[in-house]
Amino acid sequence: MKSTFFKSTLILLIGGFFTKLIGLLVKITYTRIIGTDGLALYALVSPTYSLLITLANFNMQLAISKKISSGSQSKPIIINACYIMFFLNTILILTTFILKDFISITLLHNKDTLYPLLACSLTLPFISIGYIIKGYFYGKQKMTPHMISNVIEQTIKLIILNLVLPYVIKRGIIVSVTVLILINIVTETTSIIVFLFFLPNHIKIKKEDLKYIKSTSQEILKITIPTISGRLIGNIGYFFEPIILTKVLLLTNNSIAYITKEYGIYNAYSISLLLFPSFFISAISNSLLPEISKLHSTNKHTLVKKRIKQALLCSLGVGLICTIFIYYNSSFLLDKLYKTKEGLNYIKILAPFFILFYLESPLTSTLIALNKIKTCTFISTTGIFLKLIILAILGFLGFKIYSLIYAEIINIIYVTFLDFIFLRKALK
Repeated sequence: MKSTFFKSTLILLIGGFFTKLIGLLVKITYTRIIGTDGLALYALVSPTYSLLITLANFNMQLAISKKISSGSQSKPIIINACYIMFFLNTILILTTFILKDFISITLLHNKDTLYPLLACSLTLPFISIGYIIKGYFYGKQKMTPHMISNVIEQTIKLIILNLVLPYVIKRGIIVSVTVLILINIVTETTSIIVFLFFLPNHIKIKKEDLKYIKSTSQEILKITIPTISGRLIGNIGYFFEPIILTKVLLLTNNSIAYITKEYGIYNAYSISLLLFPSFFISAISNSLLPEISKLHSTNKHTLVKKRIKQALLCSLGVGLICTIFIYYNSSFLLDKLYKTKEGLNYIKILAPFFILFYLESPLTSTLIALNKIKTCTFISTTGIFLKLIILAILGFLGFKIYSLIYAEIINIIYVTFLDFIFLRKALK
């Protein structure tokens, strides 16, 4: 058991490092090509994109991982997850096309987001299939396929960006951002093909396997519906973040150009740099969930506590080292990576609190593994409402873009603190 956990984590760490490294090159490439204006447009679309992905995937990766790790047959789980995904993706694509004008013009106050939003919806089926297959391998605690697919996916993306974007940028920012999003179709398809090579023979889908089983779908939804609420609330909050920020700052006599530019800088430069070490935390969290679920189901409480302690200490250590490094080298990193110093002040304010942020993911994964799904939902829901309320209040008080930064800090402190409190309670 111990060796499996650490082996899985190590594989995800290695894969995560190379994926993040190539991903950084990807970001540097399109950042330098599309510029600040392109990044600002992409930042406006990103919250809606994240919400669509969350709804389209409906936490299937988690459900499949939990079901398979507990010993359920793989084929019915995968097939019925696909049926659910197909239904959700169809609804979301149609809805996006119907509401495109309302979202882009009325909510985001920027008609340039129209085509990028439509592009986002078209990528959903490909991303969803990828999540289903990942869920299977996570459930089997086989992390090598995940590592290889991620590295290949990011490499393909880097190549395509260098080949396509320099020519596309001549057609304008809107076309460039739209193409940047549509490239995900190619990269996700590549990832799926790589995963398929690693599927064992017994999981190969035959014609007779392609039947809808109501009871299996219900079992999947019993996991996804309670667990999706927390993530959904978080993404709804992220969706409303630029909307509330724009509305409030416009009312306090800030221009739409200032709002769009600073929000783009905040997301593309500051947050992006601070989130770079998250690959380590994701590796721990993804390995932790099936491990804790299995240990908890067999009443190995001592080992559960030990594994949680190991995961949190590792996360804290890495978070501490990374945030200190980023804090003292942020100017150098921004200059070398993005050829800019914009966003430096934001990093200086946020970095000390991101030590706590790196604990959120393993804490949440642990609570879910201990079947404290409602607790996670409560924490994330109240946290996001608190963030949006503070954002609105500080915006009206004249804090400008800093209202978002201070709201984020309060949210990080609040969520991490409650996660710790409820985890201690669950382990007693």
